[in-house]
Amino acid sequence: MNVPLALLAGIVVTQISVVVTTIYLHRTLAHRALTMRPAAAFVCRFLVWITTGMRPREWVAVHRRHHATSDTPSDPHSPRILGFWRVQLANAGLYRRVARDKLTVRRYARDLPADGLDRWFFDHGLLGLAIGIGILCVTFGWQTGLLAAGVHAVTYVALSGAINAVGHTRGRRPFDNPAGNSQWLALLTGGEGLHNNHHAAPTSANFALGRAEIDPGWWVVRALLRCHQVTVRHDEVRLKQVA
Repeated sequence: MNVPLALLAGIVVTQISVVVTTIYLHRTLAHRALTMRPAAAFVCRFLVWITTGMRPREWVAVHRRHHATSDTPSDPHSPRILGFWRVQLANAGLYRRVARDKLTVRRYARDLPADGLDRWFFDHGLLGLAIGIGILCVTFGWQTGLLAAGVHAVTYVALSGAINAVGHTRGRRPFDNPAGNSQWLALLTGGEGLHNNHHAAPTSANFALGRAEIDPGWWVVRALLRCHQVTVRHDEVRLKQVA
């Protein structure tokens, strides 16, 4: 077993899943900040499947409910309601609990009905994860591959939990909403740590709204723009109107 190689491979896979989560699940599907060409969307959909096993429409439904009910008892993963450590350590379980609620999925993701590929492949999360783990094992050997898969699972879940736990308890708040900006977290999560900015302008494809802010996910978006694989919904930032 090559432990350093397994750690490196696990971190690389985590960053791949972070990128497709923020670019495809979050900015493209959940908020329609981007429109992605079919070929690029399929690649992202496949990568989500083999690295996370998640169903995109369920992720979208949970996230849209979070925006609609932020930091209230109906929020799926508010650290202000549930506590910091419960969200940080059990975010995946909180996500699954709400994702299994068919009413929530129908209400918040009615624009993302299941298609034939979902029924045959992408709705079968365990199959996707098995394929992803199999690729690692064939590439690096079964021991190194399994350790890499474990590293990826732990780091991806930890970073996902931090986006919600840290993002709603710590950080700068340049805009009037309960989320916070943490640049260090943004660098690890494809820009998701700029959470206050995102809640202020959810349909913005770029989460970096202030000086000296860095959104690594926007770098990927710009690369896709140059390759004509995406279009951006708004050229100018549109702040959410607060009632």
